[in-house]
Amino acid sequence: MTAPTLERPIVSDDMLTRFRERAAGYDKNNTFFHEDFEDLRSAGYLKYCIPTEFGGAGANLADYTALIRKLAYHAPATALATNMHQYWMGVATDMRRMGDNSLEWVLREGAAGEVFAAGHGEAGAELPLFLSTTRAEKVDGGYRFTGHKIFGSLSPVWTRLGIHGMTEDGQIVHAFMPRDTAGYTIKETWDTLGMRATRSDDTILDGAFVPDRYIARILPAGGADLFVLSVFAWAEPTFANVYIGIAERARDLAIAGTKKRTSLALSRSMAYHPEMQHAAAEMQLILEAVGPQVDRVASDWANGADHGAEWPMKLVAAKHNAVEGAKRVVDIAMGMSGGVGMFKSNELERLYRDVRCGGFHPANSGLVHEIVGKTLFGIDLGEQPRWG
Repeated sequence: MTAPTLERPIVSDDMLTRFRERAAGYDKNNTFFHEDFEDLRSAGYLKYCIPTEFGGAGANLADYTALIRKLAYHAPATALATNMHQYWMGVATDMRRMGDNSLEWVLREGAAGEVFAAGHGEAGAELPLFLSTTRAEKVDGGYRFTGHKIFGSLSPVWTRLGIHGMTEDGQIVHAFMPRDTAGYTIKETWDTLGMRATRSDDTILDGAFVPDRYIARILPAGGADLFVLSVFAWAEPTFANVYIGIAERARDLAIAGTKKRTSLALSRSMAYHPEMQHAAAEMQLILEAVGPQVDRVASDWANGADHGAEWPMKLVAAKHNAVEGAKRVVDIAMGMSGGVGMFKSNELERLYRDVRCGGFHPANSGLVHEIVGKTLFGIDLGEQPRWG
């Protein structure tokens, strides 16, 4: 299954050039990418992963990961923040493809122009989706949520915020909170090392009421089903491709810059220096490994491959390797820059900061190694006690 041929590109080369030109200003001023967002919305980008019968482009995970990598090459923060909407469209689409129509309403609302975002980050909760420091209380007609959410990308524009909380009896309630809900505030806390244009501000829930029609799932704490697995299936490869896109851009900037550099010790450009050739090769060797791994995982999911209990391991491993590899590529690119990469006027300086953010997306390094290690030992990921 591939996306149908469209009458015009979802993201044109001219758009990408504009995004790249704006990125430095968004980063410097710590402002949201409003112009990029409106361009993408007008182009139909937010409907790319919605099935054609709902008015979307019908793209699957493999189609979309290729597109987000291209977008991230030019505007990493724009790619990352809009991904929070895109992966909800993908989750709803794939659940429907697998026989679960419970989130079909998400596709209808997305097609109608609603903007979905993710509000799952919480301080001290390193098991995203499975546990929560937010309290969920059952009341007539729905649930009330009280807690503190962090890393809320798209905070200026979302109209539906995916949240979760835990009840007193240990149930995790997954919901989508409409923008016009009473009982929450967005606290402007986003002044960060990198990915500044995402404006991933905090959301404070103070008894925010979400009606039953916007409750997506209720699961035992620590439990998982198709909903949770689909979230990870769409989040991990797409996060990975944002950082691969950054790495590819850093590589290309380093190569182009090295070709222009000279040295008193050389009669030709620094491209003929053996250590520059070695560094360039090292960057490409990393990309030759991480790109195909992420592509294979995305393709397997899109095509219904049966990895059974190994799916969580494969998903988090692809994201982890991509992020760590991307960091290394950007580090090498900075070393090749000869010092100009340190200057704020150089794009490499921003990429160096943006790529550092990859490790903060779930699953973090510790959880990745736990999931992979337990899978290899045949230990169920939900087994209690968790350790020992």
